[in-house]
Amino acid sequence: MNEMKKTAISLNVNNETHEIVSNPNKTLLEVLRDDLHLTGTKESCGEGVCGSCTVLVDGAPVRSCLTLAVAVQGKEITTIEGLRAGEKLHPVQEAFVNHHAIQCGFCSPGMILTAYALLKENPTPTEAEIRRAISGNICRCTGYAKIVEAIKSLAEEGR
Repeated sequence: MNEMKKTAISLNVNNETHEIVSNPNKTLLEVLRDDLHLTGTKESCGEGVCGSCTVLVDGAPVRSCLTLAVAVQGKEITTIEGLRAGEKLHPVQEAFVNHHAIQCGFCSPGMILTAYALLKENPTPTEAEIRRAISGNICRCTGYAKIVEAIKSLAEEGR
């Protein structure tokens, strides 16, 4: 049997350095969930289509199911767990709760991180810009109206 040689991987996740030994073909999603026990990042399609596994790498939304963990060494990785400050939710998370933009919650981590990245880049997006930004994130429950409403509320408040 031909076993793959494990390698040391150093990842900066949510402002903490994590040293693990893993197969070099392990995805970032697998490392986050299985090795670091950060289960907020969801696995759904496994093909980079649905957006459930979205995390931020150096501030940009990335599909963690398609990204090898070894490829993001030295980069800043933010998961849904890293968005809040202690026990206080980030304003984007609060807006999703307050506007009832979360139903089953499966798409929410990726949707929230995508919204966060959009608002960092463009604090006052139009509805069309919001819809374009989240178009890579599939939600089967909400119909997107409440999600767009939550993001628009932050843009209107300038948060």
